[in-house]
Amino acid sequence: MNMHQVTEYAETDPTGRYGRFAEVLGRGAMKTVYKAIDEMLGIEVAWSQVQLKEVLRSSVDIQRLYSEVHLLSTLNHKSIIRFYTSWIDVPSHTLNFITELFTSGTLRQYKNKYVRIDIRAIKSWARQILEGLVYLHGHDPPVIHRDLKCDNIFVNGHLGQVKIGDLGLARMLRDCHSAHSILGTPEFMAPELYEENYNELIDVYSFGMCFLEMITSEFPYGECNNPAQIYKKVVAGKLPGAFYRVGDIDAQRFIGKCLVPASKRVSARELLQDPFLSPDESWMVYARVAENLKPFLNENELNRLKLKDDELGKSHMTITGKLNAEDNTIFLNVLIADENGKRSLVGLS
Repeated sequence: MNMHQVTEYAETDPTGRYGRFAEVLGRGAMKTVYKAIDEMLGIEVAWSQVQLKEVLRSSVDIQRLYSEVHLLSTLNHKSIIRFYTSWIDVPSHTLNFITELFTSGTLRQYKNKYVRIDIRAIKSWARQILEGLVYLHGHDPPVIHRDLKCDNIFVNGHLGQVKIGDLGLARMLRDCHSAHSILGTPEFMAPELYEENYNELIDVYSFGMCFLEMITSEFPYGECNNPAQIYKKVVAGKLPGAFYRVGDIDAQRFIGKCLVPASKRVSARELLQDPFLSPDESWMVYARVAENLKPFLNENELNRLKLKDDELGKSHMTITGKLNAEDNTIFLNVLIADENGKRSLVGLS
């Protein structure tokens, strides 16, 4: 067997720098994400592939697609997924783009896996997401995500790090469809989005639904059976049932600020300043007070394990030995004396 056998790529990019494996990391309605390798830097990356056959119908669509992808490549913020490169594969009608890889999948997967996450960690995630939105909305004109949800937020669990992903894809796909088609996730879509008259505050509404899902581990509007029922509730301004099951009054007030009509809704920047998210209660407490930590949290309990000398029988041992060169054996004399001074001799060979 060849120990240096090379793992076969399912596909490579036009330059040969990135190699895609068959392993699927995630799959959406129009996008599949694979694990890949950047051979130049030696790092694992995510390779996203979008089927364009139904999306692009004209050169205008293609131009819009290119401008969106270009925008993604210019974004640079710690809370926004890092975008490396992209290309269109003409024969297979696919848009391919390379982004950073996350160790723990989406925020929805992570929260469902670890249901007992502390509120301080959730606040840390919220601050990171809002910092990303402040960055996006600070552009001129503002960059609007349009499809923010826990499925589009990605996690590096070992770092407690979350980042906004799938940016631009919603508008890309939405603009390429007929005008009456609404692409998005109804549970997270602000009411004004249906009226086609909206601004960046739709992302704040979606953030509120994300926070609601994070804190309740419930998908918003789980009581509805279909998108039509959700649509009726949303446009009527009726909040999801999960909102009324939030036990923390301060958390409920915070979420409520996101879900009010657009005319009353605060910006991402204002929301980030809300006292509820104050980092005084930082989840990284251990990092700030590490010098005060003790090696054992139950140090008092450990004192009970300390045994007094008189609880153990004292003994003194002396070992002498002699090597027999003829047959390469060793004879040992072990002299053991107990606390009374009584000696006993043991011979070992």
